[in-house]
Formats: sequence, structure tokens, C-alpha cells
Amino acid sequence: MGRKPKSEDPVYTRIEEHRMRAGLSRQELADAVGVHYQTVGYLERGEYAPSLALALRIAQLVGVPVEQLFSLTPFAGADTPEEESA
Repeated sequence: MGRKPKSEDPVYTRIEEHRMRAGLSRQELADAVGVHYQTVGYLERGEYAPSLALALRIAQLVGVPVEQLFSLTPFAGADTPEEESA
């Protein structure tokens, strides 16, 4: 049984893309923002919605505005979970 988002609204994310561009592993990102590395995985898969403070720390670390990392609607050109499993 996986973790579910804390709210009814799914949170779409591009953390993995920007983390990799920044040359960071999940562990390095986790250490830098003060969470467990598994939390980064949950966030990247959209299984967990971050607090505002955590979202801002991640955005600052990878050097992009928070709205480039998180959205309540799918990002243009991004695969949705349904498309990835097809």
C-alpha cells in the first residue's frame, strides 16, 4: 500500500527532472532540504504533497521558481500516470 496525497487534489511535480539537472541524487536533495530520501521519492511520484516550506526549499535548492516544480494541473507535454502505465 503506497502513500496517498494528503489532499484530494493531486500535486503534479517535476522534482526529478530538476533534481537530475542540478546533479543531485535523491539522498543529496533530501539531506539539503531536511527530509528522508524516501520522502523525495514519494514527492517525485506524486504520492505525497509537500508543505509550502518544503516546496520552497526544494525550488530554491534546484534554482527554479516553485511553480516550475509543482502544479495542481498536469504540466504541458508531461506524461500522466495513466499514460505511463499504458
